Amino acid sequence: MYKIGMSSCAFALTEENFGALSNSGVEAIEISMRLEGLLTLDCRAVAELAKRYGIDLWSYHLPFLPFREIDPSSLDPAVRKNTLDVFSELIKKASDVGIDQFVVHPSGEPIPDEIRKDRMLYSMEILDRLAEIAHRQGAIIAVEDLPRTCLGNTAADILRLISANDKLRVCFDTNHLLTESNLDFMEQIGDKIVTVHISDYDFIDEKHWLPGEGLLDWNAMLATFQKIGYKGVWMYELGRKSPKTLSRSRDLTFDDFVRNAREIFKGKTLTRVE
Repeated sequence: MYKIGMSSCAFALTEENFGALSNSGVEAIEISMRLEGLLTLDCRAVAELAKRYGIDLWSYHLPFLPFREIDPSSLDPAVRKNTLDVFSELIKKASDVGIDQFVVHPSGEPIPDEIRKDRMLYSMEILDRLAEIAHRQGAIIAVEDLPRTCLGNTAADILRLISANDKLRVCFDTNHLLTESNLDFMEQIGDKIVTVHISDYDFIDEKHWLPGEGLLDWNAMLATFQKIGYKGVWMYELGRKSPKTLSRSRDLTFDDFVRNAREIFKGKTLTRVE
C-alpha cells in the first residue's frame, strides 16, 4: 500500500521528532511552515536527519501567507514578482538536497467574481514560470485545490490552471472541495495527481480533521485513489492538537496517524480519539 507521511505543519523538524516519526512507522514528510521559517530553514541539516532516521523528504509546501506578500494571482505586479522570487529561492535551496515536489497554492482569497478572470490569468503566468524553474532543478510543481473563493476550487479550475504548462501536476487536498465531490474530482484529474493532503471535514468548510472524524467515505476514497493509479505518499496534513471545531480528550500522536492509515488501507472501522 502507500507510504505513510506527515506534514511538518504538525511538528517541529527536530531530531527528537524524526526519531519518534520513524519509531511510529511514518515513512515520509512534507516540509511545511510559515514563510519566515522556510527562509531560515537549514535544508541540509533536515536532509541529514531524514537520512539518519530513514524518512523520505517527499515534498515541500511553498508558503502561501501573508497574501499581501505571497500570491501568484495578485493584481499587484510587485507581489507577483516577490512571489516568483521567493519561490525560486526556496525551490533552489530545497531541490539541492533532493526534494523534487513543490506544492503551491494558486491564489489567496477572497476573490470576487468580477476579477476572477484576471486573477486566473496572472496565476497561470506565474505557474508557467515556476514549472520551468522547477524543471531546471529536476523537480515539479504540484498545484493544490483550494476552498471557498480561491482559484482551484473545482476540477475545472485546476485543469485550467495546470494547462499553463504541461509540466504542472496536482496536489489533491481531500478537505478543500465544497461544491463537488472528491471522487468526481479525482476521476477528472486522474494521474495528474502526484501528491495528496489527507484529512477529513464536514463538507461545509475545510476542517483538517483526522479521517473518521468527518463525513468522507474512506473506503470509496481509497478505491478511487487506486482506480486512478495514484502512486504517491499517503500524506496527512493536520495538526496534532484538538482544533476549535472538534473536541478530543488528548493530542494526537504519530502512532494515531499510522494506525489511522493502516485501518483505511485494510478497510477497517476507523478508531476515534474521543
